[in-house]
Amino acid sequence: MPANSNHKSVSKPSELFIQGITLDGRTFRPSDWAERLAGAMSCFRPGGVQGGIGAYIGYSPYCVPRVINGVKCVIVNEALKGIEPMAWDFVMNFARDNGLQVVEACYLPEQPGS
Repeated sequence: MPANSNHKSVSKPSELFIQGITLDGRTFRPSDWAERLAGAMSCFRPGGVQGGIGAYIGYSPYCVPRVINGVKCVIVNEALKGIEPMAWDFVMNFARDNGLQVVEACYLPEQPGS
């Protein structure tokens, strides 16, 4: 790209993986911690909370539980920080207070037929 270009690079918000492994290598308990944490964040969705008959129960796309290589994780999209800083602080403080490993990565779902 030329040095005088007015194009700005747009980067995708990063994702942080809160892993169910403590900093000293132990498996974090209780076993449903990831679902509980993601459930607490379920109301933070694109477009805000939806109520009424069209509302449904599910996880927020900004904070989802997954099992990766046999380890329970919660994938937290950095976009949450801009949408609701207090929610971002909540999940980051949860990880810190419980001594959980946190890594920055990008989740790539398995492709069909892989």
